Amino acid sequence: MNVYDFDKTIYPADSAAHFWLFCVRRHPAAFTSLFRAAGPGLRLFRGEVPRGELKQSMFSCLRNIDDPLREAEEFWDGHIHRIYPWYLAQKRGDDLVISASPSFLIAAACRRLGIRCIATEMDPATGKLLSPNCYGEEKPRRYRAVFGDTPVEAFYSDSFSDGPMMKLAERAYLIKKGTVLPVTEVPEKARNRGTSVRRT
Repeated sequence: MNVYDFDKTIYPADSAAHFWLFCVRRHPAAFTSLFRAAGPGLRLFRGEVPRGELKQSMFSCLRNIDDPLREAEEFWDGHIHRIYPWYLAQKRGDDLVISASPSFLIAAACRRLGIRCIATEMDPATGKLLSPNCYGEEKPRRYRAVFGDTPVEAFYSDSFSDGPMMKLAERAYLIKKGTVLPVTEVPEKARNRGTSVRRT
């Protein structure tokens, strides 16, 4: 099985941020979520709160949208074509995406791609998190909860924040603006987090 991060890995940007902008342009009342997110954003920058709190504040905008699930489908109507060609060329039916972005948003994209996903569980009606933010050490925990000891042949990500998932994989790749780079050395900062990977 090959496993992929989603944002800036197989999709060229942060899909959650793109979806938020898509929503507030179509539903101006949803823009108020930006003000609710200002405090958590500052505290996140200072290292005082987890990323999930900021995500929950930003997606409180969903309360101002009648049908957030339909909104996600319409978002992907206009954005699924942006999936990187390198990924489409090697896509397999047993691929798995594991992402920190909201599950209802990532699932809508993965259905179109015909692949599976694990992501941050979120109530699409309110933006409230229903699970821990699927980031860092949470990713391998969620993976093992579903797949147990099933081997990861290769893991692809744009960031060494995914070192904990890289550690599970036989091979690891870093994606930089659509270029696939084999991981040959892990930065010291990642090593300090216990995120060393097997060399390619």
